[in-house]
Amino acid sequence: MSIEERSISRRDFLRVAGAAGAAVGLSGGLGGLLAACGDDDDTTTTSAGGTETTGGATTTAAGATTTAAGATTTVSAGAETGREIKVGFVDALTGPLADFGVAGQYCAERWREFVADGLVCGDGKNHPINIMIKDSQSDSNRAAQVAGDFITQDKCDFILAAASPDTVNPVADQCEALQAPCLTVDSPMESYFFGRNGDPANPFKWTYHIFWGMWEISDNSFSLWDQVPTNKKVGVLWPNNVDGNAYRAYYPEKIAERGYTMVDGGSYNEPSEDFTQQISTFKKEGCELVTGVIVPPDATNFWTQAKQQGFNPKLAEFIKPTLFPAAMEALGQLGNGLLGPMWFHPTFPFASSLTGETAQEMCDDFEKRNNMQWQQPILHYVVFEWVVDVLKRTTNVDDKEEIMKRVAETNMPMTIAGPIDFTAPLADRTKHVVPNVAGCELYGGQWRLSEGGKYMYDLFVCSNASAPSITVQDTVKPLV
Repeated sequence: MSIEERSISRRDFLRVAGAAGAAVGLSGGLGGLLAACGDDDDTTTTSAGGTETTGGATTTAAGATTTAAGATTTVSAGAETGREIKVGFVDALTGPLADFGVAGQYCAERWREFVADGLVCGDGKNHPINIMIKDSQSDSNRAAQVAGDFITQDKCDFILAAASPDTVNPVADQCEALQAPCLTVDSPMESYFFGRNGDPANPFKWTYHIFWGMWEISDNSFSLWDQVPTNKKVGVLWPNNVDGNAYRAYYPEKIAERGYTMVDGGSYNEPSEDFTQQISTFKKEGCELVTGVIVPPDATNFWTQAKQQGFNPKLAEFIKPTLFPAAMEALGQLGNGLLGPMWFHPTFPFASSLTGETAQEMCDDFEKRNNMQWQQPILHYVVFEWVVDVLKRTTNVDDKEEIMKRVAETNMPMTIAGPIDFTAPLADRTKHVVPNVAGCELYGGQWRLSEGGKYMYDLFVCSNASAPSITVQDTVKPLV
């Protein structure tokens, strides 16, 4: 049976939806990088030729231009001026997911700079571009609400969203219901598509997405584990929530297939301050490896208590805390050597389709502008690259049907996230498993205390099991 014809049962979804744990639920306590924001209704807008501030939010100055070598121009001399095109971006600027919003605000700033003089679309006209941001406040209901406001009140032509399934999925659902073009990034494929009751035989019409899926996560995890000799007993930390239960449904069979023995520490509720039960179980069973879909504060509690109680595995993989430098710094010396699935790195061999900047150059620019270490959600920049690509191929910007046709035809050979192709045949274990999602790269990484570097930690690429175009920098080093 082809994937287009296959229907997805609830059990099937639970077997693959666990990847949500890779991107959701960062707590403010360990994230540490809360983006400054105004009151609940802050909205920042920028359009060619002027700026506008609503609810106290501060805009990027209009007229700014990009300075990267090789930057492309958006305007052709003498082009007739077209109507303003509105783009609404829903991001988590405050609350537990605010770490994502730091890079999100950087991306929006860069987008505005690129279209400061407008964009020549497929109709040959130079259109002013108005980019607006609304804060989801790390709340799914709020994310849906502000997406609805963008559509019904602001009359946006495109809705964008990022920052985990908690933000992306409700925004996409709202756009599908209200028939608004919606482009998103940063929700694992299974969570985005099957979590929204998607059916490959009857795909979504208005909502399309870029990100990786569960097969990439598992491939990279096993690749990391296999690099260090252990007794292959792996202790698992899976909480009693959607993420934990989904991993519990998907991973046991895969773990057994790879010759590992799983030791389940037992379901627990988040947040949790005491992991004595799990640690005692892992010690008793002699686990030399531990993996967990665990929020940063719980990771700190578990890892601190593990050391205090004499549990010293050779490898530790924490899915959520390893996304952000700030979360690693909050762990102090205890973070040295932690593993995780990663989705952006300065060494990526890709470049922006807008400015020509490499991943390294963009990371350097982020650090210069924000006075902090580069962050993986810089990858969110890709959604506006996508908008520009679609608009350049759209001959009638007032025709939503044509816009969605161009979205479905997207084939960008180069973006900051790598090649993005929605025209590739649908097939399992590829970048195009379901109609509405195109994959980007995922690798396995290890955080290590810096040896004379500018920041406390450096992130090393240690597995490219699902992304051969990414250069492996080193092999995994054991913790003990």
